[in-house]
Order: sequence, then C-alpha cells, then structure tokens
Amino acid sequence: MKSRAPRNRTVTLSDADRRRLKGKLITIDRLGDEMDAPTGTIVGDYREAIPYLPHGFVDLLILDPPYNLNKNFNGQKFAKQPVNNYTEKLRQMFFCLKLTLKKTASIYICGDWHSSASIYTAASQFFTVRNRITWEREKGRGSKTNWKNSSEDIWFCTVSDDYTFNVDDVKLRRRVMAPYREDGQPKDWKETDKGKFRDTAPSNFWTDITIPFWSMPENTDHPTQKSEKLIAKLILSGSNPGDFVFDPFAGSGSSSVVAKKLGRRYLGIEMDEEYCLLAEHRLEQADEDKSIQGYTDGVFWERNTLPDQKKSK
Repeated sequence: MKSRAPRNRTVTLSDADRRRLKGKLITIDRLGDEMDAPTGTIVGDYREAIPYLPHGFVDLLILDPPYNLNKNFNGQKFAKQPVNNYTEKLRQMFFCLKLTLKKTASIYICGDWHSSASIYTAASQFFTVRNRITWEREKGRGSKTNWKNSSEDIWFCTVSDDYTFNVDDVKLRRRVMAPYREDGQPKDWKETDKGKFRDTAPSNFWTDITIPFWSMPENTDHPTQKSEKLIAKLILSGSNPGDFVFDPFAGSGSSSVVAKKLGRRYLGIEMDEEYCLLAEHRLEQADEDKSIQGYTDGVFWERNTLPDQKKSK
C-alpha cells in the first residue's frame, strides 16, 4: 500500500469497498439479457461487449485509448508500434464502435502529437473530422534533445452534418486586462466584486486545464487520468441533458462521473477491474458532490484565476 501525505485526497479503495462495489460491475455475460444499453461500468474488452449492445444508442462517444507509447496500466502493458500498425488498430476500433452511434452523434478522440496523424487518417474514413483541439498540460517531462511535451490533442468528429454543439455552454471566463467602456458602460465584459471578466467563445486551444494531482478530490492512481473539467467541456458541448455518453476506455471513470454530474446517461467499459471499482466509487461520490473544479456559474474559469470559485454549484 502506498504511503500518502495527510492532505492527499487521492481516491482509494479499501477491501470492504472492493467487496461492496464488485457487485455493481456489469460483466459481459450479463449483457445478453439487456434490451437497452445499461448504465454503469462494464468490466472487460469493448470488442467483446459491443455485439451485445444495441445499435445507435450513443449521442456522444469519448475515446481515450492507449496512445502509441510504452505504457503500463496496472500491469496491463502497451508497447509502441509502427505508425501504420497503430493506424490500422484505430481503424478497426472505429469500424467496431460506429455501430453504436446515432446519426446525430459526436465523437471526441484523445491523443498526443505522435498518435494524432494516425487518429486523423483512421477517423476520416468513418467520420467527418471537424477540428483538432490542443490542450496545454501545465506539466511535462523535460528533454535535453527535444522540445518538452506539454500538450495533447482531442479530435472532434461527427457522424453527419446534423450534430449537437452547445457553444454557450462552454464559454471561458477570462480576466479583462484592458477594460474598454462605451458611454461609460463596460463593453463585452462584466465588473464584479471578484474583478473584471469577459465570457469568451471557446477556441480549439485550451490553456485552462489542470491535470489531476494528489490534492484534488477527483485524483486516482490511474496514470493517464483526464480531468473532470476537460471532460465537462466535451460533454456540455456535444450532448444535452438525458443524452447517452459512452466511453469504451473508461479508466477510472471520469467520463461517466462527469456525465452523471451533468445529467446525462452513461456507460463505461474498462478491462482492469480495479479501475472499474474506482469508477463505481467515484460515481457514488457524485451523488453527494456534483462540483467540477474550474466550472461554476455555467462557465469555465481560467486556471488559477479565482481560488474561491473552484467548484460548480
């Protein structure tokens, strides 16, 4: 067991938690009895589960597969492959998952600089590729022979030209550095007791994301966990309340947790049972705390702008 600092808020499981939560996991052999897509967490390989899920049930697909890197996920090892091999692996993945999508569905696919070329090549065979989001990782490993990697990509795709994009739900609240007034009144900004701010339309370059770390209550020991704030942007922009969010590489459950907090239906699939149990634990916690760090008053805040405005209401 890891030794943790007293103020460490990382989500962990006790043996009692594991016993209690294991009964909530959905196993693939139970899927044959489902008429509709279940809500919750399936433990297993998405390729084995998809044949038992209904066609066309997904409004928003969030894909965060292992990048083309050497990585160890709780003992499950992934090895870097030749680019053509990784591209073909993604092509097969998209072919399989397309069956689950509504004609109005949106897809967000996570990657890094090395896997992005493969993502575009494979995704463009099945979907309309509409944009590439690049988000800044405020931490990155240093390098003496190359530029430090401190960004990742998310590819925005749709099944058709009929899709959801709720631009007003993903505004970014920025500090106003040069407040301009017209006839004595603020122009396109608001003056509050917290300062001067402007709500701006979202761009495809995000500098406001904080990677989960030990003092954040959403943090887990998953090595590539995405922040709830990042996932919230995808869900709010690409779906409506009551829509179905599907994540076949669920990890520790961030997509399902945020979907639940924002009033969407959800299904995650994850091969590792420990991560599935963490996801179910976090889903329980979401019943008591629906806050999302960095999102409040219906807008997203720039990183570190307001220490007392970290949680949603």
